Amino acid sequence: MYKVLVVEDEKPAADWLKQLIIRMDPQILILATIDSVRGAVEWFRANPVPDLVFMDIQLADGLSFEIFDQVKIVCPVIFTTAYEEYAIKAFKVNSVDYLLKPIGSSELEAAVRKFNERIRSEQVNPLITVELLNKVREVLQRQYKTRFVIKVGEHLKSIATDDILFFYSLEKATFLCTSDFKTYLVDYSLDRISEMVDDHKFFRINRKYILSNQSIADIIFYSNSRLKIKLKKQDEESIIVSRDKVTAFKEWLDM
Repeated sequence: MYKVLVVEDEKPAADWLKQLIIRMDPQILILATIDSVRGAVEWFRANPVPDLVFMDIQLADGLSFEIFDQVKIVCPVIFTTAYEEYAIKAFKVNSVDYLLKPIGSSELEAAVRKFNERIRSEQVNPLITVELLNKVREVLQRQYKTRFVIKVGEHLKSIATDDILFFYSLEKATFLCTSDFKTYLVDYSLDRISEMVDDHKFFRINRKYILSNQSIADIIFYSNSRLKIKLKKQDEESIIVSRDKVTAFKEWLDM
């Protein structure tokens, strides 16, 4: 039996990963699930080193690479990410494992098998160097989130941001609506999502909505120099653009 730490801020993805781990080997002990850079740093400072860490690259309060800036991690790390493979190809060069979301059981088993073989052969684990982290961090910080992992019943669904019409909040929960007008619960606040998506494609129109440039069916001049937006999803309410946001909204439309 060996001990595993999961560092993942998307609750559906974390639950799915833990389910896959336990299904693969019920003897594996999952020590904790951490959802932030700060929480991970505190955990590593207060606990013995685990045998293996699964670590999402993008956490609630920054890139997980910031953890390595603050604490020394000497155990093997398998990174998980929704970024496209080319963005983290440096990991392959340096023999550090990573898994693309949504993670499948076969990919997980292959990564853990490699980890077990490394232990049996007493092979020294590849060093996660500052140079490596800075190289990948530089690439990732130029990118926006390209996919959202959504839990649908007992399954995970990966939705490309290009297929999302808008995000909205309702009764303290956050949802996204896809181009086929299906809605899914998202495990992020609108404030957090506004930092994660490309502001050339998405606009925070008010406290309730973040719109994509593909979501709008019509824009109508409204009273007091405001605008009214009708969305392609016909049963969705019209959105009033306040006067102080009209100029920024028009500039966004013209990008």
